[in-house]
Amino acid sequence: MAASDSELEDRIRALLDARADSASICPSDVARAVAPDDWRPLMEPVREAARRLAAAGEVEITQKGDVVDPDSARGPIRIRRAHPK
Repeated sequence: MAASDSELEDRIRALLDARADSASICPSDVARAVAPDDWRPLMEPVREAARRLAAAGEVEITQKGDVVDPDSARGPIRIRRAHPK
């Protein structure tokens, strides 16, 4: 199933809205919410959506609880709301 960029971004926002302000989500949470039976192909598009939202200042990309550069992050990441500095 092909999901649009805006659909993935909206799903990231919706999943974060449903959690505590400090909570984070895994890209697989988003992919599974969009396509429960065929979510794996959506993993990279979800990461791309998260990078766009991070560039817009809406979310932060983390690894082991630390904010990382979304463009250079390799391996498992989590997505959380950006906190005002």
